[in-house]
Amino acid sequence: MPKGTPRHDPLPSPPHSAMRRFWRIFRLLAVLSTVIAAIAVVLVTQGTGEIHASLIIATALGVGFTVLLGTGLMALVFISNSSGHDEAAGATHEKDEQ
Repeated sequence: MPKGTPRHDPLPSPPHSAMRRFWRIFRLLAVLSTVIAAIAVVLVTQGTGEIHASLIIATALGVGFTVLLGTGLMALVFISNSSGHDEAAGATHEKDEQ
């Protein structure tokens, strides 16, 4: 290759590309779960009666982690499906049954 000739960037490997895509989505989901946890805390504190700090902390952590876990697992399902890993796993299972 002559000196000064531009070289093409290497294509990212599918697993690396899928991981980057997952972490980009996961960051958005972390923001979403934080917003939903804040809304839950506001709704809990709107009630009448005594509000303890432990109630607020438990609500924020419980709602935040639950939303993050659920949406994170769904993101993994969609990324796994779009990356083609599901077809490869299904093909070996079908071969074993025959």
